[in-house]
Amino acid sequence: MEEKRVDLIAEKRKKLLDRLLGELSHEHLDLYYRPTNEIAYALLDFIKSDAKLNANEKDLLAPLTQGDIRVILSLK
Repeated sequence: MEEKRVDLIAEKRKKLLDRLLGELSHEHLDLYYRPTNEIAYALLDFIKSDAKLNANEKDLLAPLTQGDIRVILSLK
C-alpha cells in the first residue's frame, strides 16, 4: 500500500513539473537547448517565485531540491 502511495506522489510531481516546464518554456524559448541542470534550477526558481500553485501543489513540490528535479526531468 505504501509503495502505491509513493508511486502516486511521484507521478503527480512529474505531471506538475511537466506543466510548469511548459509554462516556463513560453517565457524562455531557448530552455529546450539548456542543460538539464540549468533547467532544474530555472524550474526551482520559478516554483519559489512566479508559479501559480495551490496549497496542495506547493506541498507536493516543497521537499524537492534542484537535484531531485534534475533526476525527474532526466527520467522523461
